[in-house]
Amino acid sequence: MPEKSNYIYQTQTGIVISIKLIPNSSYNKIIDYTDEYIRIKISSPPVENKANNELISFLSNNLSVNKSKIKIINGEKSKLKKVLIEDKNIQKEDIMKKIMFMLDSEYKKKKDKKC
Repeated sequence: MPEKSNYIYQTQTGIVISIKLIPNSSYNKIIDYTDEYIRIKISSPPVENKANNELISFLSNNLSVNKSKIKIINGEKSKLKKVLIEDKNIQKEDIMKKIMFMLDSEYKKKKDKKC
């Protein structure tokens, strides 16, 4: 049984992340998280797997993981998805730190714009 921690948990094959995808956005970024998932905006439409492919590219670039190691294991045609990072060398804590760093960077950008 995997150890669950809100929206992300480690399994024997890798790390699973619960994501709520918002397609057709003007930009790609992680916007926030809840106890159940992280919310990610993607600019591609949800047509012909374009949004899913862009999500995988976005995660690959921002989490420093090869695209071939990222798979959508649940919710391929839904906004709620489960993504598996299939790499036994990556730890859940490392992924969580990168996600929090991206969220913190966005928070700082918003705060700077208000000043």
